[in-house]
Amino acid sequence: MAYTLGSKSNGELIGVHSDMIAVCRRAIATTSQDFTIFDGIRTHDEQVEYVRTGVSKTLNSKHLQQPDGFGHAVDLVPYINGKLRWEMKPIIVIAWAVHDAATEYDTPLRWGAVWDTPFLQLDRDNLEDAVEEYIARRQAAGRKAFIDGPHFELVT
Repeated sequence: MAYTLGSKSNGELIGVHSDMIAVCRRAIATTSQDFTIFDGIRTHDEQVEYVRTGVSKTLNSKHLQQPDGFGHAVDLVPYINGKLRWEMKPIIVIAWAVHDAATEYDTPLRWGAVWDTPFLQLDRDNLEDAVEEYIARRQAAGRKAFIDGPHFELVT
């Protein structure tokens, strides 16, 4: 089944960098898991609220307008049986499609489930292992892992 982005998703892409938009459009066309663009560009006030509530960890988010005038991040949330879901299994399926699209377009990304490794350096077929290894690296360093699987951002 081929999916397309709906009007809400397309609205969330307004103000997002064209490289990220291209990856999102290719990913939705090739994935076996429907998703929505839950967040594209954010206002400063939205970001402050997300940090306050623990949804985000930084006020220096790539969701904010960057020096080039565009947002450099999106959150792709699985859409299952008419509802948004934040479960890792369907998030991984979306990540496969994003990995394929980013590889096809040679677009460097960072993934919110493995912050410390460029996304295209991760083995597409072993993303679950990459997440577990990231968690272990953070724990070994005495730090907590912040896993934001729906989050993808351009590396600039």
